Amino acid sequence: MPNSRVGALSFLRLSLFASCALACLPPLAAAQQPAGPVLAPIVLHAARLLQIDTGTLLQPGEVLVEGDRIRAVGKSVAHPQGAKMLDLGDVTLLPGLIDAHVHLFLHPGAEDLQTVEESVPWRTILAEQAAKADLFAGYTAERDMGTEGAGSADTAVRDAINQGLIPGPRLRISGNAIDIMGGHEDALHFNPAQHVLSNADYANSIDQIVEVMRAQHKEGSDFAKVYETGPDKMIEGVLHTPYQYTAAQLAAAVEEARRLGTVVAVHAMGEPGTLYAAQAGVASIDHATQLSDETMRLMREKQIPAVPTFAIFEYFARNAPSPATAARESALLDYKIGEFKKQIAAGIPFAVGSDVGPFPHGTQAVELVLMVRYGMKPLAVLQADLLNGAKLLGWEGQIGQLKPGYFADIIAVPGNPLEDITAVEHVSFVMKAGTVVRH
Repeated sequence: MPNSRVGALSFLRLSLFASCALACLPPLAAAQQPAGPVLAPIVLHAARLLQIDTGTLLQPGEVLVEGDRIRAVGKSVAHPQGAKMLDLGDVTLLPGLIDAHVHLFLHPGAEDLQTVEESVPWRTILAEQAAKADLFAGYTAERDMGTEGAGSADTAVRDAINQGLIPGPRLRISGNAIDIMGGHEDALHFNPAQHVLSNADYANSIDQIVEVMRAQHKEGSDFAKVYETGPDKMIEGVLHTPYQYTAAQLAAAVEEARRLGTVVAVHAMGEPGTLYAAQAGVASIDHATQLSDETMRLMREKQIPAVPTFAIFEYFARNAPSPATAARESALLDYKIGEFKKQIAAGIPFAVGSDVGPFPHGTQAVELVLMVRYGMKPLAVLQADLLNGAKLLGWEGQIGQLKPGYFADIIAVPGNPLEDITAVEHVSFVMKAGTVVRH
């Protein structure tokens, strides 16, 4: 079950949240926000404030928030008459975190069984709880990478958040992922006579890919998620993973997404699928465990980020149901770590996504910790999360930095995350769009 990590909000916080314009806007249509009272300006004061683009640490740091926007940032800012002062103490102010790979409709347990045994209405209720847990953990923006058989139910969750009906991050959603018959998330190993449904939408040709993308867009998707590789096997210490779509098929998907004003993200573990994805010009290559030199060259050239998702690999390795499975998952993780170091050295861009869902929601900040543990500097990981994440989600210039004009999505963490990145696992304050949702 998703872990909410906090108790109920006070009546005051609920009132503030309900009146907030959450401003999670798809690129083609603005979500309508309910009118609410004009909130008094808020001044946040803390021992430190991190400017993500430069790595400059302001000591102390203050932010002036008016409505849903940041109006001023500095060591000291104007305190307008009637402004509410919040002294947060010995903490560092950061922009709200971004998770570029989540599954709101999954929870710990057998994925293939929960998607068969649990109804879509029940899974939607759990997804609402997952969204709240992620927000309270400091994630103010996320990309939901497939509902795993719940179709366009994520449209309802996103829209309810936008309208202030439920708490949650700003969301970009895909609906179901797109898959070939018999592919990565098809209903394999079940009795064929039962006709168990796939967790994804079938598309076996370019025409079918375009048809499915149009149907998903009609149902409210913000982007398309495509399964490009699977199943994965380690053979003599090397990853082998068949591709599912050709470069031409992926290119057709990217072109259709461009026509719709959106993008394509792919699940792609290794070659040659990762190469085909880079050639097609996808928005991101998620998992990206194995990348050839040519693939990395194209990713640098086209600025396609890899989203490593270490958290899910480590979770599976540590929570395997048998010694044999643990050995297999550990071998894959070790291989991934070695390849990640090569990717860092090659200078490809990264974004940060955890694949949370199969492990408890609200705990995914471990992804930043793991990326530092396996070779990146804390500032580089924070920049990958916040700068590249904002760009990947289509909110560049609106979220991911504490700057005037940006949405007031702000968190506070203890200590200095540049010295100890584990601080991001201990968020003590969350503001989204100028409304305090955790304090």
